[in-house]
Amino acid sequence: MRIHVVSDNRAELSAVRAMLEQQSTVTSELLGNTGTLSKEIDAVVVTADPRLVENISALKRLSGNLNRIRKRVFLIDQKNRLSIVQAYALGATHVLTNPVSKDQLLAKLFDRAPAEIAPGEILSGGQAAAQAGAASIASMFSAVSIGSPIDVKGAKDAASKIADSIAEDGLSEWLATVRHHHEGTYQHCLLVTGIAVDFGLSLGLGKADIERLHSAAMFHDIGKAKIPLAVLDKPGRLDAEERALIETHPAAGYDALKGNAHISPEILDAVRHHHEYLDGSGYPDALCAESISDIVRVLTISDIFAALIEHRHYKPTMPREQAYEIIRSMQGKLEMPLVAAFKEVALTR
Repeated sequence: MRIHVVSDNRAELSAVRAMLEQQSTVTSELLGNTGTLSKEIDAVVVTADPRLVENISALKRLSGNLNRIRKRVFLIDQKNRLSIVQAYALGATHVLTNPVSKDQLLAKLFDRAPAEIAPGEILSGGQAAAQAGAASIASMFSAVSIGSPIDVKGAKDAASKIADSIAEDGLSEWLATVRHHHEGTYQHCLLVTGIAVDFGLSLGLGKADIERLHSAAMFHDIGKAKIPLAVLDKPGRLDAEERALIETHPAAGYDALKGNAHISPEILDAVRHHHEYLDGSGYPDALCAESISDIVRVLTISDIFAALIEHRHYKPTMPREQAYEIIRSMQGKLEMPLVAAFKEVALTR
């Protein structure tokens, strides 16, 4: 594997090179002195503080070259939300927090799917859509974290690219692309958006309804920007206090988006109520059947299915058949005719 290391510090540059040189062909340079990256590079490792203005500027200048490379691992010194979302916004496909061991770094770099494209090859529609979607989600999370304006148009444009990819290549291709190249909350939001689009297409929804649905899916978890990462990324079962904190995210997302002239009432409703159930057992408002809109019913099924099948490093990926059986068992909570219609999406599309 040919790996290029970029750093804002000579000592860090040398340390990362030392980890990689026995297994790979390694080149390196200091951030700010970066030229045109070779098309022969398989992966890039960036070790630099993504919050510093000068580093942001240098990485943005480099981003056109970075985005041609399939694996882009950012090493950051502090596991805080701003550093992580900024790294993803600058083009990371994976983020690791220092101190990083040699084994951790190599495991991330060499975990390559057989279907990966060759270095320098143009990204497929699905890969480009996933990249645009991840960057948009990272940008929104960063904006909510620091209280700056959300790029609503950018999110809707990214969602539209995802819809085009689903229509052209199908859901299975999308699931494989997203699960291999994206992680955590960003992976989940991308999966939900793709699943919701495919569900809408299978139901024969019109263009305007599909647009509302994929926009709602892109925005639905934006309130998680307010949840501490230790809770959001916890591998085990949440305790009662942590669960209560997680359950604040729909209302937090609603509060972040309300008043924005470019967010429709239907999308706001979906962001706030995508965890409501027909029997009134959901949150945050314990709505019952007649109060839950059609777009929310579709989004809720898509959200649950995505959560079940997403890839997490601490557990095996659940087969689609098993995930659908769990959804089918939720009688009284989900609309069963919609669940029946979802079977084709879950299993065969």
